[in-house]
Amino acid sequence: MVKAKPIALQSVKLQDRIWKNRFELVRDEVIPYQWDALNDRIPDVPPSHAIENFRIAAGESEGEFVGMVFQDSDVAKWLEAVAYVLAVEPNPELEKTADEVIDLIARAQQPDGYLNTYFTVAEPDKRWTNLRDWHELYCAGHMMEAAVAYYEATGKRKLLDVMCRFADYIDQVFGTEPDKLQGYPGHPEIELALVRLYNATGEEKYLKLSKYFIEQRGQQPHWYDIEAERRGNVPKYYFSDIGYNYSQAHLPIRQQETAEGHSVRALYLFSGAADVAAETGDRELMEVCKKLWDNITQRRMYITGGVGSDAYGERFTLDYDLPNDRAYTETCAAIALVFFAHRMLQADVDAKYANVMERALFNGVLSGISLDGKSFFYVNPLEVWPDACRVRRDLRHVKTVRQGWFTCACCPPNAARLLASIGQYMYSASEDTAYVHLYAASEADFTLPGSKVKLIQETEYPWQEKVIIKIEPEEATEFAVAVRLPDWCEMPSLAVNGDEVDLAPVTRKGYAYIRRLWQPGDRIELTLPMPVQRVRANPLVRANAGRVALQRGPIVYCLEEADNGPNLSAVVLPPDAELTAKWNPDLLGGVVTIHGKALRVDESQWDGKLYMASSTQPAAKEIEITAVPYSTWCNRQPGEMLVWIREA
Repeated sequence: MVKAKPIALQSVKLQDRIWKNRFELVRDEVIPYQWDALNDRIPDVPPSHAIENFRIAAGESEGEFVGMVFQDSDVAKWLEAVAYVLAVEPNPELEKTADEVIDLIARAQQPDGYLNTYFTVAEPDKRWTNLRDWHELYCAGHMMEAAVAYYEATGKRKLLDVMCRFADYIDQVFGTEPDKLQGYPGHPEIELALVRLYNATGEEKYLKLSKYFIEQRGQQPHWYDIEAERRGNVPKYYFSDIGYNYSQAHLPIRQQETAEGHSVRALYLFSGAADVAAETGDRELMEVCKKLWDNITQRRMYITGGVGSDAYGERFTLDYDLPNDRAYTETCAAIALVFFAHRMLQADVDAKYANVMERALFNGVLSGISLDGKSFFYVNPLEVWPDACRVRRDLRHVKTVRQGWFTCACCPPNAARLLASIGQYMYSASEDTAYVHLYAASEADFTLPGSKVKLIQETEYPWQEKVIIKIEPEEATEFAVAVRLPDWCEMPSLAVNGDEVDLAPVTRKGYAYIRRLWQPGDRIELTLPMPVQRVRANPLVRANAGRVALQRGPIVYCLEEADNGPNLSAVVLPPDAELTAKWNPDLLGGVVTIHGKALRVDESQWDGKLYMASSTQPAAKEIEITAVPYSTWCNRQPGEMLVWIREA
């Protein structure tokens, strides 16, 4: 296995049309909007009360706790997004606001180090009595991540010290010793956060505590049974018919072979496990992560990179169960898949991880936030019939337009922190190799043995097929540049200073390794042809039998009623229909659309009858269709949407 480390966010400068735009959107629109939401200044959306909860917990305001039991995590994720913005560029006013929030959080911390506004304000006598349901450790994990990000961005230790105090207290409470609670969180998150805290401080007990939480879950006697008995079995488990896999506690991690239960919880747990395995050199645990990765991405993932097909329990179900109109595919789950992919990629540089990371980013993540940054999808289906969504109980989770905020507002700040930190997912380094994982116009500074090196990407990817990578070492230096060859590209080509490179002998695990004595001004030209592709699902995916999806490069496309009229299920794509791509600079922020001729079944033949017996195919008329990137759907007028199209 080849290990790598990501290039720090501060060392990456974005210049491209998509990711720089999204970063600026987070900086200029999303963070101010979400700050107003956290302070209940957005009309006609569910109140957050999150900042006021901290004021009450600090004794500076009176009132009752309002919101979900995990309301603190929204503030933590907002702070983390702020930290990433500050890491990229100074913003004294934003930093002042963040410092004030951190001061408030510090004042809300209890004398023993405990920090959670729900239990401080609402139920101070119920600490650690319901780990299964009540998210104490989940909130702690998100605040730890914010603390590390803010420290790395600004050098300020206040929040880091607050969370180290809390982590020290948690370490005193939990463990296998007889005088400690032998429990673990119902919603994993603290596991990966503790590893980040360990990396920031060098304090090994945080790594050991993370390993404890990962290893302890699912062990017998079952902790959730023990604590439920202590509570008199009240409250009842939310999803008792699903079982403990909802909380990722159905089996010890080393016995798991398939992704089960709540998808976000699963992927946060697997991300933490990958971190611990990489840090400790635990090969067995890493093999478990690989097996779970394969199950998710080969049998339980949508073409968009969305995961978690069932609304009930927000969960994985069984292999190939991927319904389109009922898909849950929570935005947070696509984000969590990116986290898992990134960690696996650093532990073992293999393009299969970066390919999925790219798929989820361009499709399943970006669909969760509007182009203006002020409305969000919690759920990301692949087919929408608005009339049915309004009346069917099994579709009530599907929203036909993005929402301004949510009572359970986990997704908006989660999207903000990911998009603000997108630069750290693009490059990494290993010994004397510079890796390029994602393609976007950008610059990255590497420190390699013998020289400092700048890589400069010039490209209009994913809309155009050319990627130019300029190599600028301080002086002539020998090292390798490894560039990813995406799995969607059938005929990639690569040249160095105009000389074609035979890819076969230099390609390992989906990366082309170009090792040479690099001179300032050298350049790699990567060509990734982007014909419009028809993607077909495994026949075991029953929902997509006889259907195709359209993809160009890493972008998955959909039909919208805005372009193609209603009743999209009547559209049939002939096998020989020519499909062409067109650049539209003024549409949806600038996108490539797909155009072609298709057929629409003539509904008038039924003459009002529900069924019609016929020995011939129903008549159909030729129409022009337009497909837009799935991530941009519903940024115009509401209406039907369809990813998987019937094929004649």
